[in-house]
Amino acid sequence: MENKFKYLSIFVLLFALASCNEYQKVLKSPDVDFKYEKAVEYFNDEEYAKAYPLFDELLILYRGTDKAAEVYYYYAMTSYQLKDFILAAYHFKNFAKTFPNHPKTELAYYMIGYCHYLESPSFSLDQDFTFKAINDLQLFANLYPTSDKLLSANELIDELRAKLEQKAFERAMLYYHMEYYQSAVVSFNIVLDEFPDTEFREDCMYYRSVSAYRLATNSIEEKKLQRLIESKTSYLEFKEAFSESRYNKELEILFSTIQAEINSFKIQS
Repeated sequence: MENKFKYLSIFVLLFALASCNEYQKVLKSPDVDFKYEKAVEYFNDEEYAKAYPLFDELLILYRGTDKAAEVYYYYAMTSYQLKDFILAAYHFKNFAKTFPNHPKTELAYYMIGYCHYLESPSFSLDQDFTFKAINDLQLFANLYPTSDKLLSANELIDELRAKLEQKAFERAMLYYHMEYYQSAVVSFNIVLDEFPDTEFREDCMYYRSVSAYRLATNSIEEKKLQRLIESKTSYLEFKEAFSESRYNKELEILFSTIQAEINSFKIQS
């Protein structure tokens, strides 16, 4: 048994050395077409780490020829398969600009957005790649409205926008918990304006009403009445939108307080 494993190990080692020697021969070969065939073969066999250096060299060797576009597309796709999504997006974009009429250009435009989508982080982090992905996918949708990937692009855009929506809501809630009520009111309004169908609409309008009232009570006398009126308006908008809300009882008490304070200003004047 021990000898059997020993011979098996030697066989595996020899096979690895042979494979390595074969790859070195491909790298050093002066035959450009042979290198291209091997690069495609490695790509199809999912040996992307081997294919990449070959396509990288072939970009120069085939420049200005009929195969230039095909080589460049393989090169971009190999970067994608190696999970270098930022570099892949760059090459897909360059491919689309360089070869606007190529059959693969439509897919290249989609891949630009998809690569940036894959780089989009959790909602709590910087959303630069989220914005890039949305813009790129929207451009694809505009350029190719009949594409079979249009549905996928729109689904990705919806997912990315949901991430921005959540980030905007969490930012507003952070201001609320930090008792920065003016910033909270502004931020809740941003969520409601930019995402009118947001799943956080009820919570946004509730916390906006509370924030508006607390902002008013902490204001100087010259601004207090106007801000009380604004908090009343916020409450009335909430009541119209959510007549059966779980927040209604609490807000009705708050509204009574707001109205009483507004009336006291009228009596004083």
